[in-house]
Amino acid sequence: MGSSEIRRKFLEFFEARGHAVVSSSSLIPDDPSVLLTTAGMQQFKPYYTGEADPIKDFNSKNTVSIQKSFRTSDIDEVGDESHLTFFEMLGNFSFGGYFKEDAIKWAHEFITKVMGLPISYVTIFKGSETVPKDEKSREVWGSLEVDDIREEGMEDVFWGPTGSSGPCGPTTEIYCKNAAGQNVEVWNIVFNQFYFPGSREELLSGTSDKKLEPLKIPGVDTGMGLERLAMISQGKKNIFETDLFEPFHPRLFGDLGNERETRIVADHLRASVFLLSDGIRPSNKGAGYILRRLLRRAVVQNDQLGFPQESLVRFIESIIELYRFFPDYENLKSNKEIIVKEFNSEVDKFLSTFGRGLKEFYRLYPDWKTESISSGHVHRAKVVLADDAFNLHQSCGFTLDMIKDLARRTGHIVHINESEFESLIKKHQEVSRAGVEKKFGGHGLVLDTGELKAGSEEELKIVTRLHTATHLLNAALHKVLGESVEQRGSDITAERTRFDFLFPRKLTREEIKKIEDLVNYAISKDFSVSVGEFPLEEAKKSGALFFYKGHYPARVKVYTVGDADEVFSKELCGGPHVLRTGEIGRFKIEKEESSSAGVRRIRATVSGA
Repeated sequence: MGSSEIRRKFLEFFEARGHAVVSSSSLIPDDPSVLLTTAGMQQFKPYYTGEADPIKDFNSKNTVSIQKSFRTSDIDEVGDESHLTFFEMLGNFSFGGYFKEDAIKWAHEFITKVMGLPISYVTIFKGSETVPKDEKSREVWGSLEVDDIREEGMEDVFWGPTGSSGPCGPTTEIYCKNAAGQNVEVWNIVFNQFYFPGSREELLSGTSDKKLEPLKIPGVDTGMGLERLAMISQGKKNIFETDLFEPFHPRLFGDLGNERETRIVADHLRASVFLLSDGIRPSNKGAGYILRRLLRRAVVQNDQLGFPQESLVRFIESIIELYRFFPDYENLKSNKEIIVKEFNSEVDKFLSTFGRGLKEFYRLYPDWKTESISSGHVHRAKVVLADDAFNLHQSCGFTLDMIKDLARRTGHIVHINESEFESLIKKHQEVSRAGVEKKFGGHGLVLDTGELKAGSEEELKIVTRLHTATHLLNAALHKVLGESVEQRGSDITAERTRFDFLFPRKLTREEIKKIEDLVNYAISKDFSVSVGEFPLEEAKKSGALFFYKGHYPARVKVYTVGDADEVFSKELCGGPHVLRTGEIGRFKIEKEESSSAGVRRIRATVSGA
């Protein structure tokens, strides 16, 4: 069964059983405790905790989705038969609508009847000191004549919170055989019975004082990897032979005998396409750094395979062409130009240092260049000094992944003291931060939120005026350019405000003037600036603007600029702000330019308050 048909049949199966079909959410999550969307349940988290009402939003207590997902936890396994960074998660969810019996029976029916696949075995939770054995799941599986039911513990079949806290509970897993005869986990059915006010790591450690709390409304959260299901359904030995990779993977690389390297390139570029399409841009922190890691690692692997970098662009275009036919991914085609431009920009930036970095690497470890797998040194351990790794990282943009990959090319296993490496990175950041503080008065910053920086009380007054002006600018951009505008970051000092936003082209002089005039209009009206505190989801639904990459708490402040007759601006923010817009002074756009592909940047000042 082809992947498109699997998607369709899955959605139809659960829609016919009372589930509302919900589109995939962005890879940029609303949940501030995680960098990227890692599971289908993330967009539904508030419905398990009672913060949101599924009947009001979906007209059903049950939903089904095909969610774009991304995990870095398995990045070292990418290149084997079944692990990926980006994947599609088929999931059905219930928030008090049904529980274990229906969830298991429907999963069994879909796998065995709709897909026509035999089940090898299933797992259930064997119990722990705090949670009893899952006897109900055993009973249901037994009634379906599944004989091989295996009991496992907390580490394997108890789903912990996604992020820093959240719903959790015992799970039951379904295993099927691929064409190589290997048992592969295809479906994980989670029974959310509890809430844990901490992370999965804290829960499993057993040393935390935090306790599992029963959920008022138990729920179901399932996840089935499309790629793994396609592998089994299509009779393939690994996921890279399925129709999700086969159309572009062998055609671009051929039969090179370097399967692991080509699979890494295929996975990382596919993942990068979706990250770029959802608005993430390469950077040195957060989700942007994950994207940069993927792109640069793909470049290194491609170079080691001996292919020109132009082949990677063809690879990206093939991925866009393959996926754009699925309704949820139509934006791939409209974003194609931005994706390719951003990719080329990052590759060009890295290639300017890559050759130098490779020479430096082989200068430090010359035998790695001359030794080969055939020389009898297969799997000999090598040690890379943390200082060397840090210098390669800082001067040439090499990540630990790249260094490990270079070692694998000669059949070695590499050891790096990663904690020492991270310590060097942290020390470097502290030195850099001290340099910033010196720039702002030599005695530390009076204010440093990451976005706003001020070195004295006088500078604090100026950046406060500029901060409110930035809110007015954001609102004016939406009014002039439309709702497609999305904030991509801001930086405010006593000299100016700098605002980045997603927009596909250069602004015209007329647009710039209109935006500037609108901000000055709001200033001239001397609007009041008021603040209220709301639950995060309520604030977002109110129409307030918010930074898509912002990490927000459960309750947030919303700053509103306006009066009884007109609301000019409404935005999630932590402050500080002026009390009235008349305090800002004259607003002037000094420059409008490109920040990166698809992202524009405005620099502006205020004067004469």
